[in-house]
Amino acid sequence: MPTMPPRSPAGQPDGPSDRRGAWFESDAGRALLDSEAGSIRDALAERSGQSWLWLAPAAQAVDSIGRGLQLQATGDGWDGPVRCALPLPLANESVAAVVVQHSAAVGRPGGTLIAECARVLVPGGRLWLYVLNPLSPYRWHWKGSGLRAAEPMHWRRHLREAGLQPDGMSRGLGPRWRIEASPELQQGPGVRAAYLLRAEKRSIPLTPVRQRAALRIGEGVPAA
Repeated sequence: MPTMPPRSPAGQPDGPSDRRGAWFESDAGRALLDSEAGSIRDALAERSGQSWLWLAPAAQAVDSIGRGLQLQATGDGWDGPVRCALPLPLANESVAAVVVQHSAAVGRPGGTLIAECARVLVPGGRLWLYVLNPLSPYRWHWKGSGLRAAEPMHWRRHLREAGLQPDGMSRGLGPRWRIEASPELQQGPGVRAAYLLRAEKRSIPLTPVRQRAALRIGEGVPAA
């Protein structure tokens, strides 16, 4: 993992915690985070031995899964082992997996954030994007909190604009209405509280140049 700058209030965001992110500390919010925990563990362990980045709406247990950096949305930036705003304090192509967990829901700029995630991903690395489902009845639990939800088509556009290739189908997870963890993944968002959309950073191979066939000169015609 690249060396991180120390936490310092100088020149860094130091505002109050984002009020929208506080919903994830409620019983309804924690039920959703608990539903996503197993999937996130799979994401962080997918490329064993390589570094990862996890952008979360609230602090969560990491379970010492490899080497990585978890940051929580706070104020206008991110907090954790380092305090920062965009651009992220990571080198280009320095992490193998990025988990973006409801960061857009708490007001982080979607397109800019996705572009930053694409920048720090290694070729072949994967972005795991967790988004609130606007069609789920669970939305009544976050009503009035200021959280944002969007359908998969919106995020597919941002992913492609950043040069990432999204999976063909998103996967729904989390509760439907009752406040209880529901970690089983399903095909398509359905009416689950959230959905997972994965996208890969594919390296573009150099186009091989086809060699031209050697020009063959026929034998000369004998003189009469």
